[in-house]
Amino acid sequence: MKPYHALETLAIHAGEAPDPQTGALRAPIHMASSFELPGFGPKLFDALMMESERPPHVYTRWSNPTLRALEDRLTALEGAEAALTTASGMAAVASLLFTLLASGDHVVASEVCYAGTVELLGEHLPRFGIDVSLVNTSDLAQVRAALRSETKLLYVETPANPILRIADIPALARVAHQAGALLAVDSTFAGPMLQRPLDLGADYVVHSLTKYLNGQGDAVGGVVLGPREGIRRVRQDMLIHLGGAMSPFNAWLILRGLTTLPLRMERHCANALQVARFLESHPRVERVVYPGLESHPHHDLARRQMAAFGGVLTFQLKGGLGAAVTLAERIRLFRYATSLGHAHSLLFYYPTDIYLDDVSYLSPAQKHRIRAWMGDGILRASIGLEDVDDLIADLDRALRGRTLKGLIAPLAYRLLSRR
Repeated sequence: MKPYHALETLAIHAGEAPDPQTGALRAPIHMASSFELPGFGPKLFDALMMESERPPHVYTRWSNPTLRALEDRLTALEGAEAALTTASGMAAVASLLFTLLASGDHVVASEVCYAGTVELLGEHLPRFGIDVSLVNTSDLAQVRAALRSETKLLYVETPANPILRIADIPALARVAHQAGALLAVDSTFAGPMLQRPLDLGADYVVHSLTKYLNGQGDAVGGVVLGPREGIRRVRQDMLIHLGGAMSPFNAWLILRGLTTLPLRMERHCANALQVARFLESHPRVERVVYPGLESHPHHDLARRQMAAFGGVLTFQLKGGLGAAVTLAERIRLFRYATSLGHAHSLLFYYPTDIYLDDVSYLSPAQKHRIRAWMGDGILRASIGLEDVDDLIADLDRALRGRTLKGLIAPLAYRLLSRR
C-alpha cells in the first residue's frame, strides 16, 4: 500500500484499519487486562522482557492493541520513530525525566511551563540528587550559561504555559547537542499540526493528549515520542515500574478525536487570531500576548517555527484583579475553567502573587522576569470552535460591565494578604 504523508490523511488512517474479524471500520476497544502468552520460547522471552519495539501483548500496563493503534497514529503525525502513551501528560513528563536522568546529572529547563512540570523539576528532582537549572529558554545566552559537563538534558516548553514565550527549537537543539545533552520539547500548546520539534532537531517530544489532540474534554492522557531505543527504555524502565498506563477506553476516545485534529486546529487558530486582535484594540485591555500578533516579542520566530499560532492567548486588564473578577462573573459563552484545547472556549485568571509566592526554586531575578510578562495577573483564554463573532460579543459585553464582586475583590485580597 502506498505510504501517505499528508497530516490530514494520517490523522484519520494511521494506526487503524478495518477489523480483520468483523470488518468494522473503527478499531475495537480492547479492554482486556491480560493476553494469552505465546508459549515457551523466544517469543515468550521477548514479551516478558520487552526487548523489541513491538513485543507481543502480555498485560495492558505494558502494551495493548488499542494503545498501540494510538501510538502508531501519533508516531506518524509527529514524524517519530516510536511513541509511548501514558495515563496523563504529567505521567509522560515524569516517565521521560526519570528515564533520562539519574543522581549526579544536571538538567536545564524552562523556568515557566506547566505548573506540574516546573514543580516536578524544582521541588522533586533535587530530592533524587538531580541538579536543576531553571532559565528563560527563550534566551539562548541564559541557556548556554547554564549548561555544564554534567548536563544530560535540556527541557523546553514552547509555547510556554501560561505566558506564551516561544523558544527557538533549532537553535536550542544545536546548543544542547554541542554540550552533549539531549533536547526534549513539550509541544502541547501547538501539537503536530502546528509544530514538529523532531523535524527541528529535538530528540524527544511530549504532549498532554488531554488537550488539543483529544479535543473533546472527555479523556486524559499523555505521550512521549522519540527514537525507538529511547522509547523502549521509557516503556521498560518507567511505564512498567511506575504504572502510569493509559486506559484503553481513553486511547479509543483520543483516536476518535485525532480524526478531526487538522480541521479543529485550523478553526482554533483562526478564531484565536481574531479574538486577539479584538482584545488588543479594546479600551479596557492593557496588553494581549499571542504569537500571531506583531506585538509579541517572538512573533518572527513563531512565524518561522510554527505553521500557525495556536488557540491560546493571554491578556491583562486595565482594572487588574477587580476587572478580572467582573469578567469571570459576566462571561457567558466562555467557561471559567482550567485546561485548554476543548471545543468550547475556556477562561482562567492567574494572579501573579499567588502564582509566584512560596516558590522557593525561582530566584528573585526570575520572579521579576515573570512579573514583567504577567503584571499583577493574566487571563488565559483557550479559544474554542464557536462562531468567533459570538465569542467577541460575549467578551465585549463582559468587559464593559461592572459587578459588586469585582468592586470589592481588590480590597478583600489586600486584607487577606496582610493576615
